[in-house]
Amino acid sequence: QVQLVESGGGLVQAGGSLRLSCAASGRTFSSRAMGWFRQAPGKEREFVAAIHRNTGTTYYKDSVKGRFTISKDNAKNTVYLEMNSLKPEDTAVYYCASGPRATWLVYEYDHWGQGTQVTVSS
Repeated sequence: QVQLVESGGGLVQAGGSLRLSCAASGRTFSSRAMGWFRQAPGKEREFVAAIHRNTGTTYYKDSVKGRFTISKDNAKNTVYLEMNSLKPEDTAVYYCASGPRATWLVYEYDHWGQGTQVTVSS
């Protein structure tokens, strides 16, 4: 089993920055792809970013490219999402997830954290 715990959410003004962290325990962290997703009220959960388990190749939703950066520290079993130039439309609950492949597909991830709220005020 993999346990994932997110932290770092909060309230920030538009144009500000936040860094989300996701601490993993359980199965070997370095052998898993990691992803960040978000879900706004009344909307479906959507892909934000993912990182390949071996190569470290990263993938992003178009609307966050150039503003968000996903990274992982295998020594700390932690994945990060650095978010800059935040916009009100980035407001959502952010979830980290792990799975066998780095993909934008929600169902490809088999372990999920509990989520952390990010609110961007205008």
